[in-house]
Amino acid sequence: MGTELAAAAALLRAATDVTLLAHVNPDADALGSALALAIALRARGARVRVSFASPARAPDALRRLDPGGLVVPAAEVPAVPPLLVVLDCGTVGRLGALADRVAATIAAGGRVLVVDHHLGNTRFGTDHLVDETAEATAILVLDLLDELGVTLDAAIAACVYAGIVTDTSSFRRATARTHRVAARLLDAGVDAAALTRDLMDSHPFPWLRMVSAALGRAELVPDAADGLGLVRTVVYSSDVDGVRPEDVDSVIDLVRATAGAEIAAVAKELAPGRWTVSLRAVGAVDVRAVAERLGGGGHRLAAGFTARGSAEDVLASITNALG
Repeated sequence: MGTELAAAAALLRAATDVTLLAHVNPDADALGSALALAIALRARGARVRVSFASPARAPDALRRLDPGGLVVPAAEVPAVPPLLVVLDCGTVGRLGALADRVAATIAAGGRVLVVDHHLGNTRFGTDHLVDETAEATAILVLDLLDELGVTLDAAIAACVYAGIVTDTSSFRRATARTHRVAARLLDAGVDAAALTRDLMDSHPFPWLRMVSAALGRAELVPDAADGLGLVRTVVYSSDVDGVRPEDVDSVIDLVRATAGAEIAAVAKELAPGRWTVSLRAVGAVDVRAVAERLGGGGHRLAAGFTARGSAEDVLASITNALG
């Protein structure tokens, strides 16, 4: 890590034009990491832009992280950026329609720095700062900012905090070092109560009806995963009128609270016959391995995949993959 960190910092220190990309459907770790680094690089005099392929705009809860307007539409990303920084992406495919910028940059002799914490990162760039033991990509970005000698201000600290608090499930899976990092970010001016409310505890009224419908369909399969138990449910497209994608994603956090179920699964309907599935585990099962068997990926305790077919078929595939 020391060598990778020094090399990444040297690359950024010399850069005058930097494009930073988050994965499709960016979460707080992806977008917060990109914005923290972008704010710091702009303060150093570089021209910077942050983007992602889809959706067209950032989730409402994440817009407060970008008071300087650094996020630009995907159409404004240069075809061949001189320096491309890809954050929180284990594979180039996670960039969606912007994945072609990686190959174009490398072909033109430019550099692609990948900063990530996903297990099994394919190291698709020219330069890498990858640590699978880090709880969040934002932790690695903070290490990079320290290597660059950046002084934390409230805006940068909020972006880093957003990534950490969400990827550690509100610090429930954080190490002692990460708790010390959180204290440092609070000292730098983060309003933790307001930020976490926006990120995790604020939903439009239709969310209540969507949650009611999804929880009403929940099923407990106590024999799944060799008796460790699975709780599963479905969110249909008809449930989500007036509900944002990030609100739909929150259902898994409610379902996973079920006692007697090691694994939680939520299948969300994208279109008739098309699904995206979120998987979570308490600790005994590697749901990343389960997701990979079904064509997806992720982390040991948080993963997902996409699927086609009926809701019943998708839920059955999860149960079968668990054994």
